[in-house]
Amino acid sequence: MASDEEQDSEYETLAYQQRIKAALHYTVGRICEQIEIENGMQYSRQFIAALTETTYRQCESFAVDLELFAKHAKRTTINRDDVQLLARKSPALAKHIKSLSDEIAATNEAEKANKKTKRAKTKTKEQEENESNNETA
Repeated sequence: MASDEEQDSEYETLAYQQRIKAALHYTVGRICEQIEIENGMQYSRQFIAALTETTYRQCESFAVDLELFAKHAKRTTINRDDVQLLARKSPALAKHIKSLSDEIAATNEAEKANKKTKRAKTKTKEQEENESNNETA
């Protein structure tokens, strides 16, 4: 019985990987089509398949590295610092990720400020209502 369950699990894992690879292959193909239109270059099916496989393997490697970075920091969640550490070997990518990270942090700070302002306004309205209720009573 256990072997049937193991086989089912392996089959599900393989099917999941195949779906991811198919989606990645489609995306790589679409990107190549866009480049063909923009630059007039053509890409063979073999090239697209090889690029897809290379991309898939690189993503697997990234996932393992990110997991190890988080474990090294004694965390169970991968965070922005792990991603920045992963990109350290590519200055252009590191710069791009840093700018995105700063942009997200600024947006989060703005949202926090808006929430504080809304809370303060709500408290002020509640206090005014309480005061007017106390005066009429």
